[in-house]
Amino acid sequence: MSTQGQHGSGRSRPDHPRHRSPRLVAAALTVSAALTTQLTALPQPAEAEQGGAVLTVAVAQSVDSLSPFLATRLVSTSINRLMYEYLTDYDPGNAHPVPGLATRWSPSADKLTWTYTIRSDATWSDGRKVTAEDAAWTFTKMMTDEKAATANGSFVAGFEKVTAPDPTTLVIRLKKPQATMTALDVPIVPKHIWEKVGDFSKFTNDKSFPVVGDGPFVLTGYKPDSYVRLKANKNFWRGAPKFDELLFRYYKDQDAAVAALRKGEVSFVAGSPSLTPAQAASLKGEKNIKVNDAPGRRFYAIATNPGARARNGQKFGDGDPSLLDERVRHALFMAVDRRTLVDKVFQGHAVEGQGYIPPRFSTYFWKPSPSQELAYDPAKAARLLDQAGYRRNADGRRVGKDGKPLTYRMLCHATDPNDKAVGQYLKEWWGKLGIGLTLNCLDNVTDPWLAGKYDLAFDGWSVNPDPDFVLSIHTCAALPATPKDTAATDNFICDKAYDDLYARQLAEYDPVRRAALVKQAESRLYDLGYMNVMAYPNAVEAYRTDQIASITTMPEKAGNIYGQDGYWSWWSAVPANSGGSSGSSSSTGVVVGIVAGVVVLVGAGVLLALRRRATAEDRE
Repeated sequence: MSTQGQHGSGRSRPDHPRHRSPRLVAAALTVSAALTTQLTALPQPAEAEQGGAVLTVAVAQSVDSLSPFLATRLVSTSINRLMYEYLTDYDPGNAHPVPGLATRWSPSADKLTWTYTIRSDATWSDGRKVTAEDAAWTFTKMMTDEKAATANGSFVAGFEKVTAPDPTTLVIRLKKPQATMTALDVPIVPKHIWEKVGDFSKFTNDKSFPVVGDGPFVLTGYKPDSYVRLKANKNFWRGAPKFDELLFRYYKDQDAAVAALRKGEVSFVAGSPSLTPAQAASLKGEKNIKVNDAPGRRFYAIATNPGARARNGQKFGDGDPSLLDERVRHALFMAVDRRTLVDKVFQGHAVEGQGYIPPRFSTYFWKPSPSQELAYDPAKAARLLDQAGYRRNADGRRVGKDGKPLTYRMLCHATDPNDKAVGQYLKEWWGKLGIGLTLNCLDNVTDPWLAGKYDLAFDGWSVNPDPDFVLSIHTCAALPATPKDTAATDNFICDKAYDDLYARQLAEYDPVRRAALVKQAESRLYDLGYMNVMAYPNAVEAYRTDQIASITTMPEKAGNIYGQDGYWSWWSAVPANSGGSSGSSSSTGVVVGIVAGVVVLVGAGVLLALRRRATAEDRE
């Protein structure tokens, strides 16, 4: 699925996304067929509603929810980051924790009590002060209302109590050590607004504008599968964005989005979430257009249905029972030539998939040993299927004990050309094994995924600097309470050995020991074979240098613009007509903002206790 998910991944699988409506993570690119007529009614990107510069971003993923308690898709969680501050942010250079809503933080000797100093210079967009009570209320609501914990419940599962002794002090008491205390990717919302909400599972936060927030942008308008409009928050504590307005436009057809970029109708395009190699190639060398191609924070995978189930033990869905056999799952992946996919489908704009976390995050990147690797070996795959009892019939088809040929249904995102291209290769490779494959390409994969009515699916997530979230969605605790409920599970995986490794890494504060445990968890996930990572796609995107003079990538040296772990790109972007620098991905704006923030803190006598949050990503 996706923050996300891939068509998360986020969190957010990202496609994500980090964040997710647990099972909504399965959802991907659902866009209205009436898009064309909707777009014609949109204002041109040259000026904001009240005058001024507007940055228009073309996206191919629809919003699942604008509620930070429900949102899981990458586009949704990215917008949430613009609307609401988190306790801490990620530095755009090396992803270590920097002050967000909290200016400093410190643990008790036993590390079971964490105290955060909440900044006194932050205000909600309606003029009220942001206080520690807002943060305490946000976390407590997630702890006490399962519906409010839909997207980010894993972050508070180990919380015992959260209090606000005074307006600038937040205290979190833990049941046990938790390594993510400087990586709590939870948007803090205004208590005076959200305490009026009744059913958190139904409140989508998109009916009354402007939406009260404290981030760099304020949400001022939204039309499903058409646009999201935000205006610059002139009172943002880190400094106001340079663009007066940020407009996300929806395109079901990526080629149409690229054409809009050429015409100057949009300022930026990223695809879903990346441009195809053909699209990127067609844009290179074009006047006033810059293509950004850098290592990405996503993985692209095959997910198998392990038998959809709920925490109450009830099973549901109709996944093919043959996939419950590990030998069958391994055989399928051993018949996938990942090098061919990288060369032919991604045309070099990706690297071969191995472990669960992309190599961009070297601290947590893991790859199997030669003896463990499910390397491309069709002959061995055929032997595994024989051993599992799925032998060929007279027609060369693999059949089960019931005599029926194996034919799998694979969920495919209709708007993602990679899914369709990879699907054709899988049909060919698995066909040689005697296994049939039907691609079920849909605008909305959510319903069958949530119902467990699939055999295989294309899956992916954007991973955050801290890997906890993307690890948590494969725990037993992430399963829905009942078949009718939603939860954080990505693919209904529940394995006690994996759960133990997940719990151990979460409780480990030592960076080296924690990284080792994370890699062990990845190893276990790999061996199970429910999630097989085929590739780590690059972030391939483009923008107009005659509209955007400079913009920050993350990491700054070679990173992505869209779907960052923060708001750095859109907050730092400088309009081309403002006297800014040339069209390179300069990070001057964000560096100045961070330095300014640090100067304020130092002037107040505040020490930045920058705890490690490593170089691996966790969601959206």
